[in-house]
Amino acid sequence: MPPRNAWLWFIVILALNFLLVRIFFPAADEALTVPYTVFKEEVRKDNVAAIFSQGERIEGRFVEPVTFPRVVGDAAEGTAAPRTGTTFTTTLPSFVDPGLENLLIEHGVEISAEPIRTGSGWPLLVFGFGPALLIILFYVWLFRRAARQGGGLMGIGRSKAKRYDVERDTRVTFDDVAGIDEVENELAEIVDFLKNPEKYTRLGGTAPKGVLLVGAPGTGKTLLARAVAGEAGVPFFSMSAAEFVEMIVGVGAARVRDLFRQAREHAPAIIFIDELDAIGRARGGLILGGSSAEQEQTLNQILTEMDGFSSREGIIVLAATNQPDVLDRALLRPGRFDRRLVVNLPDKKGRAEILKIHTRQSPLAPDVSLEELAAATPGFSGADLRNLANEAALLAARRNRNDVSRRDFLDALEKIVLGPERPLLLTREDRERIAYHEAGHAILGVLVPGADPVHRVTIVPRGHALGVTYQRPDSDRYNYPEAYLRARIVGMLGGRAAEEIVYGTRTTGAENDIAQATEIARNMVTRWGMSDELGLVQLAPKRNPYLSGDGGFAGEKPFSEETARLVDAEVQRLIRESHQEALRLLREHRRELDALVAALLERETLDEEEILEVTGLPAAPALEERAERYAVR
Repeated sequence: MPPRNAWLWFIVILALNFLLVRIFFPAADEALTVPYTVFKEEVRKDNVAAIFSQGERIEGRFVEPVTFPRVVGDAAEGTAAPRTGTTFTTTLPSFVDPGLENLLIEHGVEISAEPIRTGSGWPLLVFGFGPALLIILFYVWLFRRAARQGGGLMGIGRSKAKRYDVERDTRVTFDDVAGIDEVENELAEIVDFLKNPEKYTRLGGTAPKGVLLVGAPGTGKTLLARAVAGEAGVPFFSMSAAEFVEMIVGVGAARVRDLFRQAREHAPAIIFIDELDAIGRARGGLILGGSSAEQEQTLNQILTEMDGFSSREGIIVLAATNQPDVLDRALLRPGRFDRRLVVNLPDKKGRAEILKIHTRQSPLAPDVSLEELAAATPGFSGADLRNLANEAALLAARRNRNDVSRRDFLDALEKIVLGPERPLLLTREDRERIAYHEAGHAILGVLVPGADPVHRVTIVPRGHALGVTYQRPDSDRYNYPEAYLRARIVGMLGGRAAEEIVYGTRTTGAENDIAQATEIARNMVTRWGMSDELGLVQLAPKRNPYLSGDGGFAGEKPFSEETARLVDAEVQRLIRESHQEALRLLREHRRELDALVAALLERETLDEEEILEVTGLPAAPALEERAERYAVR
């Protein structure tokens, strides 16, 4: 029972206790407060049975019930509503009445030294001690329940792991995974061990206790872990590492113990810990927020649990991270996470297979080529491709189509890569300047040898951009020649160069182009050793290949100020040479530039074939021609 329901039942029990006491132990009649004169009148009528006096206050009991205030004519004495009762209270006047005692004795009134008891004492007992006893019993039940479940008070220490059972949940197998065959082959051995453990144990072998999946976000690490559980037919306990750590120290370790206890009870089973770096960071460092003690206790408990179970129990721990460099070395030693598998982004063939999986439920039009879409999506992860297929299906449904066409996929790709359209009202002058800017990028993408072919150019505002030129490589690239990098810088500076040639002025539209060009040029100088002045020296901090962005220097730069000035000079030289090259090429092909601008103003969006048709230019020459120009001497 969840803690919220427990408190609800506790409140219901208290309310029921109150009602039962009111029904079976009704409270005594509340005493009437009467004036002293009324009290003496009732004494003279022999209607007072007994009294008890304490100071100026007199309590007593009437023989027959008395109504007060009395009704006289159409009005009642006083302002209060008339009440009837057999018990009363009154107050002696400030002056002493010497004849009161004789009057009471004459009329047979019992004068008592003890207070007059009215009603039963059970209500006082029940109301006084009943709620306290209920609270005590409730907490006894709560602690016993927590002890049985191993979760601590109110379930704070209970594991929040989600259990996926192949008998109850949708089964995921290797048929649902594509594009990462090398990792599948490694995990197939894990599946075989869970299915046939005696095959390995008879020769003294044991399965790995832990397998660490390393890769960029969206590459399918969690899907792979579920596929292993689905293929082996065993329960799968999934939990994010961030869910272990709480504000209260010790909760994370308790949840680790509870998670492994559940896995042992359902062995053979698989434990999957996502984002392991949240609790697996190297110990001894300072963690912001003051949670270092809790994080280290949780990590120590994981290390202890992985040491405490045998691989013969059939429990295998899978974990995923995109920051393997920050993990504690104790996690990575043999006997804990024995294997580390890198889950890379899929290649062209893998992307086509992934698209086949994500379009199984979608009727595709005859003009759809998954191989063409795979070629148009370099660098896409499995999650990106799933999003592409879903966006295309939504676009087709919005257009009231019965199938998903090639145009739906291309429009969905454009929306994902370039951003959604923005309905901005631009003047003729602004549209023309934007067209020249984007045409500069596109023309250089066609002219510069080795540049990525221009897939589409548009002057329709999308995302944060007023126009976009989308270039894609012909094939997946894993190694970048210096000529290719220079070609990219030249293409990026084409927009600014076109504005300078046509208008002779500059605008802020080239901000993103300058940022990208500067990043490439600086990496060429500091990271890839492509500067003759600086040589083969690494001057940039190590970066995580699975996360975007540069980490930057944690402290002082590991080189002198003279070297820093030389780095800046080399970066400026590369950008200056590329800018001059962009200006030269665009001046030589001004006619083609103007023709492309006129077509953009008319149609707003052009694809690769239309660009070549409008400009009359051939496709970009091969990279080798540019490599000779910038050959290292």
